[in-house]
This record gives sequence, structure tokens and C-alpha cells, in this order.
Amino acid sequence: MNRTIVIAEAGVNHDGSLDVAFRLVDAAKAAGADYVKFQTFKAEKLVSKSAQKAEYQLKNLTSGDNSQYSMLKKLELSEADHYQLLDYCQERDIRFLSTGFDTESLEFLASLGVTLCKVPSGEITNLPYLRKAASLFKDIIISTGMAELSEVRDAVQVFVEAGISTDSITVLHCNTEYPTPMQDVNLKAMLQLREELGVNTGYSDHTLGIEVPIAAVALGAVVIEKHFTLDKNAEGPDHKASLDPKELKSMIESIRNIEVALSGSGVKSPSNSERKNIANARKSIHLKGPVKKGRILSEEDLIMLRPGDGISPFDMDRIIGKVVKSDLPELHKLAWTDLI
Repeated sequence: MNRTIVIAEAGVNHDGSLDVAFRLVDAAKAAGADYVKFQTFKAEKLVSKSAQKAEYQLKNLTSGDNSQYSMLKKLELSEADHYQLLDYCQERDIRFLSTGFDTESLEFLASLGVTLCKVPSGEITNLPYLRKAASLFKDIIISTGMAELSEVRDAVQVFVEAGISTDSITVLHCNTEYPTPMQDVNLKAMLQLREELGVNTGYSDHTLGIEVPIAAVALGAVVIEKHFTLDKNAEGPDHKASLDPKELKSMIESIRNIEVALSGSGVKSPSNSERKNIANARKSIHLKGPVKKGRILSEEDLIMLRPGDGISPFDMDRIIGKVVKSDLPELHKLAWTDLI
């Protein structure tokens, strides 16, 4: 049975608090996630001080100015925080992951022993960043929000040219709007990415609710990434488009159920659990009324009734024209031994 990797995206939903970050680790573990993922950046390496917040960030943050820099500065995790989070994840037996948003952050994550690089959508056209990632990590996950297929192909090629096998590259279909409108999900694009690029594919979800990631697993996603938070009403850029811990757990449980449902042989035949119900649910050929010995049976003599442990109604044409050996009562379940 193929197991989908579930990345619980804590992101910046710790709001700059290490204690909240620890609680997010606990929630991801309790929900059954494979990874809990944070974000590694220095605001001054990520954004200019003149850059303004995105539209969704302005909607979700009712206090402060319009500066993206000041917002991100409050959401940084220090290097010491990273060490503590890494240790805490090891104690809780859940894998630590973080997205680095600049080359120095990538180098720092590699120094922590992180071997998987998650490329965020915004860096998919950042050639120096991609080359640095290719030089530091052996496994790559690429989010593709806002990207054309040609841009995704170019990014993948950077890693292939660096010697990374396509088996070690996973491309996530993604839409970078928070939350993503259902009409913009375009989930079948995940299938195009797999077919065109020859890599593993998955889905990074920003819709409200849990149904789209579950559908992605049914379509063959090998990785699902989803934001979660301890409090959807907290003051921060991503809380409102995130799952709460209960929803995260429900999503992961549903994904695991879908995996089991997809694990069958692919051959249409009765399952072991339903075989016992065949006789109760199907019908057999019975006599509509009493018949005398020697009667030649016609369709008017027959009625199809449960149980289905006698002659199948599908054999009705073989019954018509047969001669009854002896007198038989009304609603008698026919057997081949009744006929000549």
C-alpha cells in the first residue's frame, strides 16, 4: 500500500513564540502528520523595507502598518529556536522540516542535518536559490503556485542537471491565493505535471476545508501539504486559511482511509467482506404458483425472490421450456433436480 506523506505546515502560525511552535509540533504529532514544517528566513534577506503586504495579509492583519518587512520580522525563528524545535521534534518522534527563503537559510538548514528541501512557490524562478538547494540537499519538493508549466520544467531541470534523480524530486501542484477559491484549484493540473515532467507529484493546499487534499490523494498525490494553526482567529497572516488541530486530524484520517481504499487488486470481484451477503441480496427463480407434474414451464410461471442460493434469474431462458418432474407448491425455489 502506497503511503502519502503528509506535511503539516505550521509555517509562521507560531506568531514568533517558541512555546506556540512547540504546541504546533504536539498538534501535528497528535494528528498523525509525517512532518511538521516551519519557515526559516531573515526578513532583511527576504523582502525590502518598502514592500507592502499581500492583499490576503492585509485582510488577516487588522493591526500594524502595511509593511511586509515589519510583519515578517515579528515572525522570524532564531537559530536557537531552530535547534530547540529540531530537538523537540526528535523527542516527539515527528520529522522536522522548514522552508528556507534565501540561500543563507538553506545553508543553515543543511547544517542542522535536514536533507529534504522544500522550495516555496515564490522561489521557483530564483535560479541562484535553486542551484544552492541542489548543492545542499538530496531530496527536493517544489511548490508551483503562480507558475507556468514551462517555469516548473525549468526549475526541475536545474536539479536534474545538478545530478539529482527525478525519483528524488516531488512537484506539488499549488495555488497561491489564501484561501484558494474552488474554481481556481484546477486539481487535474497535478496529473499534467506528473505526465509532462516524469516526477512524483503531490498537492499543497490553500483551500478552506479538507476535501481537496483528500481528492488529490485519490488522484495519486504522493505528498500533501496543508497549513494548520492552534487558533484560526489569532492575529497573523495565515491563521484564517489554516486547519485547526481537529480538522488536521480528520484530514489525515481520511487520507489514510483513501490509501486503504486504493490498495485493492484492481480486479472487479466480490470482496471477502461482501461474499456472505450474496445469498441475502440476490434472488433465485421461484414458482409463482403451484404446478403439476409434467408442466412445461413458461415465463408466466416464474417469479424472482430472495434468497439468491438457488438457480440464478440470469438462467431464466434455460428454465423456460423445461418439464417439471413432480407436483410443486406455490413459491417453491426451483432446483435443477426438479426439472427434466
